[in-house]
Amino acid sequence: MATLRLGDTAPNFTAETSQGTLDFYDYLGDGWGILFSHPADFTPVCTTELGTAAKFKDEFEKRNVKMMALSVDPIDSHHEWIKDINETQNTVVNFPIVADDGTVAELYDMIHPKANDKLTVRSVFIIAPDRTVKLILTYPASTGRNFYELLRVVDSLQLTAYHKVATPANWKNGEKVVVSPSIPTEEAREIFTKGVEEVKPYLRFTPDPLAVSQV
Repeated sequence: MATLRLGDTAPNFTAETSQGTLDFYDYLGDGWGILFSHPADFTPVCTTELGTAAKFKDEFEKRNVKMMALSVDPIDSHHEWIKDINETQNTVVNFPIVADDGTVAELYDMIHPKANDKLTVRSVFIIAPDRTVKLILTYPASTGRNFYELLRVVDSLQLTAYHKVATPANWKNGEKVVVSPSIPTEEAREIFTKGVEEVKPYLRFTPDPLAVSQV
């Protein structure tokens, strides 16, 4: 299969997981989704990531986001690994982990190109309610994911999906946003009643239209 790109439809799949057999689309329902893969069970970085993801679950749920993890290892291995994660990370893994036979890894182009045919790269896919892929991140095996950044990206994606704005560098929920360059300044002043600050004709700022922190 060709490499997934932003805007592509996220492939659906049915797979055995740590929470039973699940259809991915049914699991997401009408919400957003994060699918993230791990090179293997019982690996140190992944153990910290899954523990952190469990601790962040409430914050993602506030944003109508469901998480699903994946590793190309059998379900019995997943259940034993979850025990270790809960113990070492002082949490309870509260989202499904796919016991992939390689099918999903192939669908999402997760197989590490420089390793064996089972090892998945550390990928992240953020998927919108219309099933399109909105973000793809790929980390090396040695670098753990930043879940604060994933929350920040979700906030940006959800804001910009429904308002004619973009988010500037290092933006955080509640901070000023950039007016879409396709909107003339006078029209922007009518749309964004909280005010428009014109730095350059192509660089205009306005307060966050939502302006309420979710964290």
